[in-house]
Amino acid sequence: MPLTHDFKETIRARAQREPAFRRALLREAVECILNGDLATGKAVLRDDVNATVGFKGLERRTRIPAKSLMRMLGPKGVPRGQTSPAF
Repeated sequence: MPLTHDFKETIRARAQREPAFRRALLREAVECILNGDLATGKAVLRDDVNATVGFKGLERRTRIPAKSLMRMLGPKGVPRGQTSPAF
């Protein structure tokens, strides 16, 4: 089920004002992925990216095109781990 605009704005607003919430989003995404729930992990990562740096910001930091990042974290995407000199 797609998230509503209001829900996404609520997540973004809370993430911008609460560093602990941002950390919790990232932690939840990683735990989901490690526990085999890739779909939920990717969805939470998308929310985290949208609520924080945005895909264009992530593109600048990782040197991976924003469209590729969006596809990787999309419902049919397959994220792949890679090391980037930006980190």
